[in-house]
Amino acid sequence: MRVIFMGNPEFAIPTLKALLTSHHHVVGVVSNPPKPMGRGRNLKSTAVGQFAKENNLNLLEPAILKSDGFNHQLSDLNPDVFVVVAYRILPKSLIELPRFGAINLHASLLPKYRGAGPIQWSLMNGDKKTGVTIFQIKPKVDTGDILMQKEMEIQTDDNMLSLGMRLCYTGAELISKSLDGLELNTLQLLPQNHLLATPAPKITKEMTIIDWSWSAEKIHNWIRGLSPRPGMSTTLKKESFRIYKTKVLDIGKNIPGEIIRLEESEIIVSTGKGSLSLMEVQLEGKRKMSVADFLRGSTIQSGDRLGI
Repeated sequence: MRVIFMGNPEFAIPTLKALLTSHHHVVGVVSNPPKPMGRGRNLKSTAVGQFAKENNLNLLEPAILKSDGFNHQLSDLNPDVFVVVAYRILPKSLIELPRFGAINLHASLLPKYRGAGPIQWSLMNGDKKTGVTIFQIKPKVDTGDILMQKEMEIQTDDNMLSLGMRLCYTGAELISKSLDGLELNTLQLLPQNHLLATPAPKITKEMTIIDWSWSAEKIHNWIRGLSPRPGMSTTLKKESFRIYKTKVLDIGKNIPGEIIRLEESEIIVSTGKGSLSLMEVQLEGKRKMSVADFLRGSTIQSGDRLGI
């Protein structure tokens, strides 16, 4: 089939690579336009855009999806299907353009976790299992019929990056199988049960502030879900202090946020229930580092409190 691929972040690249090695023909790649980045404000393409340029793929970087010009560009490529991975919400006029419409890779077992943050929320909620879903795109986000699904175990040491990478490679395999099934008319589409739908909204800045009155388990899961980006944060002596990796300890309650033990490579902080051992941190203006490295140059003491 003639495929137009649409995506932005690194998460989408394994699927694009899988398509390029399949018998399907990628006739175009669509990604967001370059943005000014860094101190020099130099224009930088998305991860998908950069990959397309490096591999001499036919790259389109539209600013406006509803423009007649972009619609004509896509029509001229005579696509059979759009494959969408972590891109933007497509207008109905584009969804209806290819013969087989548009299919999407979503990093959850739909209808669970509809929205922008399925990987984050599965970790933040302490789930033991998740998966990937390939579904037919409809105008209402994440509601289309399911083509294929695959379940996956969440490992105890997973964070957003490690889980996300496993999901994207599994999803890449399913996309290729889904295209084969569409082409051969061997797939039986499954409507979603909308009564079972749960949301996975976009992560806001307010969500990244640690509430030390929460249980150690909940804080630990939120840190996993938001690591390595954007990372959960608190304050240490009025400076921003990001925490990227922790371990839950069953130590008696003290004042939430209080440092109750300091050792050579360990900072133990009390929470609303249990305690956390901090393992990887970053003080404002410094690099991310292990707690052992952080403590070598730190003046913190037992009894200091985080978050005040």
